[in-house]
Amino acid sequence: MKEDIKPSVVVDCLGLYCPMPIAMTREAIEKIDVGEVLLVEADDPAAEEDIRRWANRVGHEIVKFEKDGGVMRFSIRKMK
Repeated sequence: MKEDIKPSVVVDCLGLYCPMPIAMTREAIEKIDVGEVLLVEADDPAAEEDIRRWANRVGHEIVKFEKDGGVMRFSIRKMK
């Protein structure tokens, strides 16, 4: 059984378009501690690729991704 991932902070980017989802994600992750999880909700189609690329580039881990209709939820663990 997979553990429940409890986010420390939730960032609501619904209705926002590039570059706001990635800018808000970057700002929010700077405010949490290493090991904590940030939940980002977005509905901008570009956010899926943008957030995945950003997390990979800066070294954070997407521990869970869900897509429900047009809404995406990224659970991102701060790694450094």
